Amino acid sequence: MDFAFNEEQQELRSMAESFLEEYSSSKKVREAMASERGYDTEVWSKLGSELCWTSVLVPEAYGGLGLTWVEVVALMEKMGESLLCAPFFSTVCLAGSLIQGAGSEAQKQEYLPKIAQGELTATIAYTEANGRWDAAGIEATARKDGAEYILHGKKRYVLDGNSAELLLVAARREGSQGEEGVSLFLVPATSAGVHRKALTTMDQTRPQAEIELDSVRVSATALLGAEGAGWPALNKALQFAAIALAAEQVGGAQKCLDLSVAYAKERVQFGRPIGSFQSIKHKCADMMVRVESARSGVYY
Repeated sequence: MDFAFNEEQQELRSMAESFLEEYSSSKKVREAMASERGYDTEVWSKLGSELCWTSVLVPEAYGGLGLTWVEVVALMEKMGESLLCAPFFSTVCLAGSLIQGAGSEAQKQEYLPKIAQGELTATIAYTEANGRWDAAGIEATARKDGAEYILHGKKRYVLDGNSAELLLVAARREGSQGEEGVSLFLVPATSAGVHRKALTTMDQTRPQAEIELDSVRVSATALLGAEGAGWPALNKALQFAAIALAAEQVGGAQKCLDLSVAYAKERVQFGRPIGSFQSIKHKCADMMVRVESARSGVYY
């Protein structure tokens, strides 16, 4: 299998590298992660309106570029190298992908163009305090009340949950278990009964939040996909997002390798650069093997 990027993809990576060098420097990352939103709104606007990164996965019919996950991987790897603070992963790789895979035509027409233009930030809210990642971990409930649904429960570890404008909430029919009875709902973050609290995280470049759903009422049009059959679509979106996240981690690992090699060439001990010592060479070689192995796995 050929793991090489084509000419257009290489150009995309080159442009991303140049942009991130200027707008995701160490200083700017620290400023962004300390801000209330956790990202620079001006930089986010540029990603959407100028660079069109937010439109990569959106089909052309909805105002996007209609590209593939290969281009997403190409971008995420570069974002990982610079620790870009932006709701790209939550909006594009999680929420946008799920809307595209499970949404009705009307829902796609309403939300995908806004995501493509960078005008809407969104995220998936499905994990809870139990710490489980499978369908059984979804304990929030969705009760039908006439033409509406009433959502109740508490979500945790929601990526960019404190700033996202749209929440894609997973909740289950009362009395259901496992993968059965799970439904997905499009919930504006400003809806009555939605309470958000930012969480303190080890990685401050990736904000998380707790979302409390206190008898939140949504209309039937907020249902994403078929009632009670939301898990397969959610699971598929999560699988694709895992690839994007792994690509970001590869980018971070590559940066660590580059910094280590550069330091080994500059640091002098006993009158010579430490990179000339056999033991240091072995450490760098081991790092390179691990990074390249991870990259090959992601590309595959």
